[in-house]
Amino acid sequence: MHFDLNFPVTASGSTYQPKKNKNKQPQQSSSAAFTPAQIKGIEARLDLLEHLGYTVIAFNQSVNKKIDPKTHVNILDGLLKQLRARPRTVFLKRLTIVLDNDSEKGFGLPYDVIALLPTTSATFSLACLTHSLPSPLTAHIIALPLTLPRLPFQLKHTLVRTAIKNGAVFEINYAGAIGGESDASLSTFGVSDTGVSGKRNWWAAAREVVRVAKGKGIVVSGGVASEADYRGPKDIENLLTLLDLAQNLAHDASVGVPRSLILRAQARKTYRAVLSEPRLVVPEATQIVPPTQQTEDGENIRDKMNIPQTSTQSSPNPALTLPQPVASKKRTSEEVCLESPINGHVNKKFREAQGESRRKKKKGGNRERVGAV
Repeated sequence: MHFDLNFPVTASGSTYQPKKNKNKQPQQSSSAAFTPAQIKGIEARLDLLEHLGYTVIAFNQSVNKKIDPKTHVNILDGLLKQLRARPRTVFLKRLTIVLDNDSEKGFGLPYDVIALLPTTSATFSLACLTHSLPSPLTAHIIALPLTLPRLPFQLKHTLVRTAIKNGAVFEINYAGAIGGESDASLSTFGVSDTGVSGKRNWWAAAREVVRVAKGKGIVVSGGVASEADYRGPKDIENLLTLLDLAQNLAHDASVGVPRSLILRAQARKTYRAVLSEPRLVVPEATQIVPPTQQTEDGENIRDKMNIPQTSTQSSPNPALTLPQPVASKKRTSEEVCLESPINGHVNKKFREAQGESRRKKKKGGNRERVGAV
């Protein structure tokens, strides 16, 4: 199973600029749709990806600045209805938000994967520390503008490790490595560069990302808009090894990390990624069997009286009652002390003293009897 989490698509629809706030992004009108020529080109790209071995494909829609849920148009829903069914391929919907100082994250929208593309140091820190926390309103991918002449922010170890610990991943699109045609919308937003200079910038920036992240939390995607620029999964793994990435980590970047990313994205749609509610199971009440007692002959009283041992047998005869143990005569402390074999000499003296006291009492009684006479 191989993944391509960046399949850029752009609809041919008219856009309009809000009059009240000109800083907002040009929202696409409700008439945004795909022409038959665009559908034919998308189908050809999908056929090529299936031939190369990709089974999970994420259609990417890119937006800029603030998103208003009331006016935002999800063009991917209409696209999936126009494509023919492919039983062996899984289609996902992805939204990429270009963050700048005036933008806000538009979460809560019906997308499977949400990616953030920071353009400043403040937005990069916000994406790593705040937007990557586990919650239903979280970002799953942090995309980086690798083809720019210079990254607009510094990749700090603390920010990158915090984002990876929270479950976010950093995306590397191999379209810039081969100098191919990338998403046209990103070029419009000014976060992408093509040509020889963009290819040179990509290799330097991608090597820096691998060094800071230490090869962990990296996912590789296509981001390709032309059929001639697609590559197979094994070719991509060999390409990543040129970035000083180990072979096993290169394989995880194209297979293991995307799989875990999609599972986390599905789990984070619930509250704090809880998939189910715990249920308390109370065991059923069972009948208590009376304990067995030994008789002088060594037989069980329960066996002698034919009392059933399990609750499934018939109930015992109510006339039969268990014999009560015979109460033993309480002995005084003097008797217990006399029977002790350990203190034999003490017991002997105690008996002699007790006998002498009895004789004195008897002698005194006789004197009183003689005086009375």
